[in-house]
Amino acid sequence: MFHMNIFTYICSTSQKQMSDINLDPEKLEKTAGILKAISHPVRISILNALESNKKMTVTEIHKLLEVEQSTASHHLGIMKDKGVLVSRREGKNIYYSIRDEKLKQLLYCLNGCGT
Repeated sequence: MFHMNIFTYICSTSQKQMSDINLDPEKLEKTAGILKAISHPVRISILNALESNKKMTVTEIHKLLEVEQSTASHHLGIMKDKGVLVSRREGKNIYYSIRDEKLKQLLYCLNGCGT
């Protein structure tokens, strides 16, 4: 029986046939914006933390990643502006989470590319 690792499975099952690729310029621009928004080591670390913990505050993120709180806030703001993250206020805290399950699949594929 043929076995493939989970990285190969997720990436191969999320790929579309060439004929199914959407070449709409507006959609391509949005996709490029998302890729730009996550293309930084701190942002990828934040996404990994959010993927593991589901939702986190700026304070939790900056302590976990051992970065300045202003740095964490800056990177969260960029990803929120580009639609990668959503935020929700609960009392005094604002919790950030990944907007879409598809982004979690992309993150998994990207993490596999780095190994």
